[in-house]
Amino acid sequence: MAIAAAVTLAGCGSDDKDSSAEPELKVTGAYMPAPSMDSMAAGFFTVTNSGGADTLTSVTSDLADDVTLHSTNGGAMEEEKSFAIPADGRLDFASGGNHLMFEKLTHKPKQGEKVSVELHFAKSGTVKISMPVESATYTPETGH
Repeated sequence: MAIAAAVTLAGCGSDDKDSSAEPELKVTGAYMPAPSMDSMAAGFFTVTNSGGADTLTSVTSDLADDVTLHSTNGGAMEEEKSFAIPADGRLDFASGGNHLMFEKLTHKPKQGEKVSVELHFAKSGTVKISMPVESATYTPETGH
């Protein structure tokens, strides 16, 4: 699929993508550390974009009444309204950095469970992912 996308992009005749180009998003590395409390959990993933710019505007899940986007700068967590995904760029949600907060959980997810999550993008619409619940101390190979 990546080869087909590369061939398609090469056929466009331009290496510069402007804001009108369609985004081509791929979500990888999604996981949720098993939460230590009944009311709140975190989520992490990476969005890779091989097309035009897009914006992550919100996230929903049956697991929680409220899923919010957060950044972390200098150890301080701050809620964000959206996150830009640059053309030919990526957006990382990783431990100690950008992350999702699942609040008012419908139940406390256990290791081995899969959580359904919908990522809502300004241009790409809704992307559904399955976020496996890993151990509370899980560190993916990518370092996220």
